[in-house]
Amino acid sequence: MPTGTIRQRSDSRSGFARLLAASTVTNIGDGMSAIAYPWLASALTRQPLLIAVVAVAQRLPWLVLSLPAGVITDRVDRRRLIVRMDVARGAVTAVIALAVLARSGSLPAPGAVVDTIATDTVLYSVLVLATLLLGCAEVLRDNAAQTLMPAVVDGPNLERANGRMWAIESAANQFVGPPLGSLLIGVAFALPFVIDAGSFFAAAGLVATIPGSFRPVDATDEHRPWRDDLRDGIRWLRSHHVLWPMAIVLGIMNGADALAGATLVIFAQEVLSAGPFLFAIIGAGGAIGSILGGWAVPRLSKRLGGGTVLVIAVAGIGACAFAVAIAQTWVVVMIAFSITAMLGLGWNVVTVSLRQSVIPDHLLGRVNSVYRFMAWGSIPIGALIGGVLVTVLDGPLDRSSALRAPWLMSAAIHIGLISIVARRLNTAALDAIRPTADAQR
Repeated sequence: MPTGTIRQRSDSRSGFARLLAASTVTNIGDGMSAIAYPWLASALTRQPLLIAVVAVAQRLPWLVLSLPAGVITDRVDRRRLIVRMDVARGAVTAVIALAVLARSGSLPAPGAVVDTIATDTVLYSVLVLATLLLGCAEVLRDNAAQTLMPAVVDGPNLERANGRMWAIESAANQFVGPPLGSLLIGVAFALPFVIDAGSFFAAAGLVATIPGSFRPVDATDEHRPWRDDLRDGIRWLRSHHVLWPMAIVLGIMNGADALAGATLVIFAQEVLSAGPFLFAIIGAGGAIGSILGGWAVPRLSKRLGGGTVLVIAVAGIGACAFAVAIAQTWVVVMIAFSITAMLGLGWNVVTVSLRQSVIPDHLLGRVNSVYRFMAWGSIPIGALIGGVLVTVLDGPLDRSSALRAPWLMSAAIHIGLISIVARRLNTAALDAIRPTADAQR
């Protein structure tokens, strides 16, 4: 039996520490790019639909590649796959940094972005292509990372480990990275991309040092048609009475979130009068909520039950979307983002830990990819709908009302899901499947 699998962990504490360090490094870089990419897009075009297309390009690979990514994850060493994808992401990010540097003379100062009218077609096209390639690598990397976690953390400690991972990731991604990225943009538009590229290479080095072989137990035959392997994953998830509706609900939620967030950068600029630093501060609200949620959710899950946490998360996220829709000041939006992040992390800690415990190791990559196809494949669709919605309403309604409309729609969708979650994903339903996971181990 290979080392580093679910049943046999070698030096698991060291392995988790290195995985956590790698994730922290990349998330600081991602936090900077979370400001740099949308702000660069808004410097290149003011058209809501084109802004949304950048978000669509980032998440489209989840719709196209999620399913084959699971087959790949169950056939190869998962650690090596993570390393290769981080190296690829570093290379692509370095290219976009060079492209931005080459066009820096034609870019406006960050504070003048709102006044930009003409679309820079060349750099905009490079931005969309780079975002698409990064998304492709992210699909493989993230699927492998989630399936690697049970190999370095014992089952009873998964919720705690995932909580720590997401809390630190969120702090790096939303609290440290964005303000740093906004400051670096003020120095040079290309600088956040340069540092983000370096973070990917550093993370690849950290993961590469995790000892052991992480090829799954009972790994699938590489010569077997991948459609047969994929069919196994679809069949397993489709027959599961808890994880299947969970995937559907999450897909609807993520689509609604993407619908609202697709034009967030111009919402912040035009409705909230935010510059790059204030935009980063607003996003930092999410980090505060994630830090609190990462440490509190495992305890709340044990006290209230996982199903109760899920219901609270759906209802609360819907209420926060409504608060953003009617907000008159950035403080309200920041608070809403903080609560949303805390509730969203609560959903993730409960559901991902459950999946990692329930799904058999040799199927984990495939089932996880099918789940993520359902859950994340809706994001590019939602982002496109959000961009179209603002474009269509900008005219019949004033610009501010058009930019608020996606948030109202997102709120309505979340509120509509509450009864489904309460009925199909309650604590009793979640607890009932845990003994099955223990039996499989």
